[in-house]
Amino acid sequence: MDSPGPQADTQALVDRCARRPSKLCPYSAPHRKAIHMASEYSERELMVVCAARQIRDHELVFVGMRLPLLAFALAKRTNAPNCIGLFECGIVRDTPAPELLYTMGDAPNITGALWTTDMVNVLGSLAAGDVQLGFIGGAEIDRYGNLNTSLIGDWQQPRVRLPGSGGGADIASLAHRLAIIMPHERHRLRERVDFVTSPGYGYPDAEGPAGSAWRRRVGLPRGGPTALITTLGLFAFNPDNGEALLQSYHPGTSIEEVQEQTGWPLRLAPDCRETPPPSPEELRIIRECDPQGIWTR
Repeated sequence: MDSPGPQADTQALVDRCARRPSKLCPYSAPHRKAIHMASEYSERELMVVCAARQIRDHELVFVGMRLPLLAFALAKRTNAPNCIGLFECGIVRDTPAPELLYTMGDAPNITGALWTTDMVNVLGSLAAGDVQLGFIGGAEIDRYGNLNTSLIGDWQQPRVRLPGSGGGADIASLAHRLAIIMPHERHRLRERVDFVTSPGYGYPDAEGPAGSAWRRRVGLPRGGPTALITTLGLFAFNPDNGEALLQSYHPGTSIEEVQEQTGWPLRLAPDCRETPPPSPEELRIIRECDPQGIWTR
């Protein structure tokens, strides 16, 4: 199959993927009989399920690292069989990798890839508006979905220097939707982050409120956070004012515990409820794809 060039039409890419035979998690087959489906599940397995449920069929998805690798594999076998995964290092896949990935640049991620190119071409799909959903994480986040992966403390004399943006700022700025995955700790979920590395919905200012209007004011053409998936719950965002709304709290926790570990006063979604647990089928797929629990322990 000819590799599409940098200016390839997205629909042509989607159509080409639809004609390929699906080979989902082939490396998992030897483990199927050995998997014991316990009723318990880890908080990370629940986070993978929440992340997979964010992916819609036929979408181009910036997959990212760690838990999103499993979320992509799970979505391909459940709710989004025709989604396509993009990796910042220049890889495009319509099937999960044939072996468990530790980094997006691992050799198995190249095997059977739809397209192996460079970072410029993959990130160019963001600029073109072709990417519907992106996954990223962060060290700090505030109520408006602004993420910090740069530093802790004062800009001039930071207490801690963090890795920086990588592709996070690009994904947060240009994907149509943004899903954020991170541990839920009070020092991470803050009233205001020390530095905005990847923009969410900004802050209220003299020109208007936070939210989609702020993104338009600063020249961001689309997008914004739509989900924050943590170890305690799932947040949605109100694009009108940019604020996070607790959509569900995970089994075994409570709204009070979520508030205790959140650095701003919680706002609840009208239908706030307990997060639905993983189904037996979802757990089976996750444990086939990561039988040793490298990412989910």
